[in-house]
Amino acid sequence: MKVLLINGSPRKEGNTFIALNEMKHVFEQEGIEAEIVQVGNQVIRGCAACGGCSKLGKCVFDDCVNEIAPKFAECDGLVIGSPVYYASANGTLISFLDRLFYSTPFDKTMKVGASVVAARRGGLSSTFDELNKYFTISGMPVASGQYWNSIHGRLPGEAAGDAEGLQSMRTLARNMSFLMKSIALGKEKYGLPEKEAKQATNFIR
Repeated sequence: MKVLLINGSPRKEGNTFIALNEMKHVFEQEGIEAEIVQVGNQVIRGCAACGGCSKLGKCVFDDCVNEIAPKFAECDGLVIGSPVYYASANGTLISFLDRLFYSTPFDKTMKVGASVVAARRGGLSSTFDELNKYFTISGMPVASGQYWNSIHGRLPGEAAGDAEGLQSMRTLARNMSFLMKSIALGKEKYGLPEKEAKQATNFIR
């Protein structure tokens, strides 16, 4: 099994990385392959709503979104980590996620998702909610922990002193591991849920 962890911080080994790395250790203990990929330090433009991905099967802007898409397709679970900027996720990360989720044609049903957020003090809950929406629109079960998945620290490295936050990350990783393994057994015995033909309606006709 594989988990892909997305680091949305511009700092390679800052507080967001500390949270993700704490989870990575647990995944490996659970026999799950885990990889952390940093996107927050890259230049990533937002979606242009051009619709080109529907014809190409990938985004028309050929950058790290298309490079990471195959890893997303292969993984059983996805963890998104972000620092908090103005009670929101890093804008670079949001541009990356908008394009990654919209441009990838593969079925994401039953891939397990989890988000983790890092901040000095506030804005954690709103950022956490913002990131979870990518999972819930894609048929991805959302893993939970023992609290909102957050960790505190201002200067790089300070999150290593947040004992409760680190415990939350470990608990989340264990719960996520259990959920992924359970889904794998369920898929083997029952398959994926039946899908109806999609009905798209507009508010204005």
